[in-house]
Amino acid sequence: MPPDGERPSLLDRRKAALRLDIACAAVRLFTTRGIAATTGEHIAQEVGVSARTLWRHFPTKESCVLPLLAAGLDFAVDRLRHWPADLSLRDFFAETCREGELPAFAPAILNLIRMTSTEPALRAVWLQAHDDALPVLVTLLAQRSGAGADTGTADDDTLRVTVHAATLNGALRAAVESFAHRYADRPDAADGELAACLDAALRAATEGLPY
Repeated sequence: MPPDGERPSLLDRRKAALRLDIACAAVRLFTTRGIAATTGEHIAQEVGVSARTLWRHFPTKESCVLPLLAAGLDFAVDRLRHWPADLSLRDFFAETCREGELPAFAPAILNLIRMTSTEPALRAVWLQAHDDALPVLVTLLAQRSGAGADTGTADDDTLRVTVHAATLNGALRAAVESFAHRYADRPDAADGELAACLDAALRAATEGLPY
């Protein structure tokens, strides 16, 4: 997630492309061979790189899928950078859905997200993607509200923004997980169904705790 307006260097783009190739290969092997039967060496061979190269980019075989699990979050963060001041969060995402700008979730990716519910190592990677996104969301919401974004302080405004960012982060995760599980038998499910899950999650988040 590069800072707003900052274009990645050619080297960074090449690294990102290779990481994505590795992630796609890992998903293919995890879904065909199974996670336990897939090794890092298998993934490297599938991509056509050395195992040493693969381990330079990812610490474990399960972490190889991180770029794919983070893709939806990257999209959400990019959209939030263009959130108009006069629109509520739900209205902004509803407009994004109407414009057909939601990311496409291939069946293999939805299967991967479902696997995070039963595979602890994959679950850790999925949660890591959201943990990595949290400080970026804090900064975006802090800029929007005019509050400080230093999460190391005990300032009440900073705490409030951090809680809001964590709530948004959790809503995005819950929406995608709900979509993946609810439509496991519907490979044709697309933007409309994903938009409904997203709106339901954001509605619950913006309504606050009912207790």
